[in-house]
Amino acid sequence: MSWRHLDEGDVRVRPNRRGSRPRTKERPAHADAVTGFVVGIDRGRYTCLVRAPRAQGGGEHTLVAMKAREIGRSRIVVGDRVALVGDTSGRPDTLARIVRVQPRASVLRRTADDADPVERVIVANADLLVIVTALADPEPRPRMVDRCLVAAYDAGLVPLLALTKADLVDPLAFLRTYAPLDVDYVVTARQGGTIRGLDDLRGRLAGRVSVLVGHSGVGKSTLVNALVPGAGRVTGEVNDVTGRGRHTSTNVVALRLPDDRGWVIDTPGVRSFGLAHIGPDRIVEHFPDLSPGTDGCPRGCTHDEPECALDAWVAGGHAGPAGPARLESLRRLLQSRSAAEEW
Repeated sequence: MSWRHLDEGDVRVRPNRRGSRPRTKERPAHADAVTGFVVGIDRGRYTCLVRAPRAQGGGEHTLVAMKAREIGRSRIVVGDRVALVGDTSGRPDTLARIVRVQPRASVLRRTADDADPVERVIVANADLLVIVTALADPEPRPRMVDRCLVAAYDAGLVPLLALTKADLVDPLAFLRTYAPLDVDYVVTARQGGTIRGLDDLRGRLAGRVSVLVGHSGVGKSTLVNALVPGAGRVTGEVNDVTGRGRHTSTNVVALRLPDDRGWVIDTPGVRSFGLAHIGPDRIVEHFPDLSPGTDGCPRGCTHDEPECALDAWVAGGHAGPAGPARLESLRRLLQSRSAAEEW
């Protein structure tokens, strides 16, 4: 076809996209941004709790926000404290923008498995890691507990064992395994239509941001519903064939305890808790009675080999009377890093 037969409808002209204004790397300061607390995430929309200024009464309300472009690929998780601009009224059909994520005081993370180096942040700014495990139905999995303890130590969180279903099995044998680690614990059991030990758990959670972690079927959502009336977390039964719990909770959510006594963050049941991002030396640091003994270890020591200097350190009495039991517990935690197992 000759160009003589073409008209303006046959030619597409691309507009000049450069424009007349030069690009700048400067970004707005958003000095008028309000601070929010991320309590839930659903398909790229973030539910945030914000407090109005005192001049406006100081009340609280929730709003829905999206991530602003300047955030980039940075991930926002439940527990984050963020800066919000736009329509922060919280009225229906309004949408604010998250323009900043404030520095995190703590980060609980895991990897998909022990061969995956990519860290996945679970929650931010938590104080307490509540490791929920059933004493029976399903059977307890100590390796899962060990891995959660390692993750707590690495994140700087205080660990707490929450043992459920004590009406079925005496908890003493299980607790004896963790006695050398001096881990705090609570024991709960069903008693008629109530849960015995719930007040003890409330006392541990008071004034803290606590995240509950455990595999499916251990009664985690049942505890949350008892702690926060009206939470409505779905509970499930244990599979009769596999002996494992069915997944019920599917998202991470932060819930305020009654009388403003703290927060609990419920997480979906997990079947793997990869620790590829945590080196052995970072675990040993949380054993102040043992860590000085690693000075004589060979380079690259895994602290679970014949050349490890910790054996001589403990044999010399430097770690005190509990040294042998503490060393055994430390090595059990270290071994849990490389024990690929589905929970």
